[in-house]
Formats: sequence, structure tokens, C-alpha cells
Amino acid sequence: MGNGIVNALKNEFDIEDHWMSYELHPETPPEGISLKQSFPQMNIQERQNQFNKMGAPYGIVFNNLSRVVNTHLALQASEFAREEGKFHEYHEKLLYANYTEGKNIGDINVLLELAQNVKLDPQKLEIAIRQKRYEPRLLEVQDQAEKDQIMATPTVIINDQFRIVGAQSFQAFRKKFKDIESGNLTQPFTPSMTKK
Repeated sequence: MGNGIVNALKNEFDIEDHWMSYELHPETPPEGISLKQSFPQMNIQERQNQFNKMGAPYGIVFNNLSRVVNTHLALQASEFAREEGKFHEYHEKLLYANYTEGKNIGDINVLLELAQNVKLDPQKLEIAIRQKRYEPRLLEVQDQAEKDQIMATPTVIINDQFRIVGAQSFQAFRKKFKDIESGNLTQPFTPSMTKK
């Protein structure tokens, strides 16, 4: 959802977005976990319907939200894509595969297939993942996120001063951007995160 909103905001505002590879739930087992097991009281179908209603303006369709996937390998693959200058393309494919196609993006074979779809070298990606080349970067982002008290995704930090937390409406994001442009925001949040 956050990705769709950011893309829509780019039509109106001059935005250069930089996504951080933050692992919200590192405790998720490699095979993932049932959403019902994690949140027994949650009505999964109702949640999916709500997400589809929110995603409709951006052409986002949510299917099969029954599992929480382990994103550790996917975040490493994203860092590989960033180094190869294809982060946004790969990120879009990851989101679509996970939320719309219901693929397990914790599976290295899925990640390699998606890499090939955006003209990334799957063999180089597999070597990078198996060598855990991006582990230090993920740990650094995790540490920065803890310092900045980031406990939800999406968390959007604007101009290194202002933040929007959680799945809010496009109108809420737009208002925040308008307020920043006009100088109407008086309580900036100054994160300790540094851009890489």
C-alpha cells in the first residue's frame, strides 16, 4: 500500500524515495507462519477485503493473506538489486509476488525467478545471498530503526524531519506533504537514520 501511495504522490510532489531494508519481524521462522496462529482473533477475510478496498485506487490486489512470510532473504535480494541499480523494479516485483500472487518471497527460488524477470543475474544474486553479503547492512538498518523507534511499516520519513506511521489514506499523506510545503508543520521528528 505504501508503495502505491508513494507512486501516486510522485505525480504531485517532487519525491526521491529511498527504501530501507527493515525487517519488522525477524523472529518469523524461515517457512513463514500462519496469520491465524499469530493473530487468532483476526478475521482474515475481512482484513483482505479492507486491504483490497484501500488498494483499489492504486491497482493493488491482495490475495491469500493467510501467512506471514519471512522477509530476510527478500531484503537481502533487494539490497543486491539496489547495488545493481534496479531496486525499484525488483521491489515492485517482490510486492506483487507476495501480496497479489501469494508467492513465498522467503523462498530463494522465487527471489531468483523475480531477479531474472527484471534482468538481474540470478546466479550472482544466489551467491550474494548464500555468502550473506548483506547481513551487516540489514543489522545496521535494524539498529537504526530501533534508535528511531520505528515499530510499524510503513513508516515514511520526509526530509529527514517528519514521519507518517502506518497504513494511512492517500489524503492523510497528501495533507502532510502539503503542510510541509507550506511550512505549517511545527513538530518535526529528527531521525538518527542516515541515508546510504
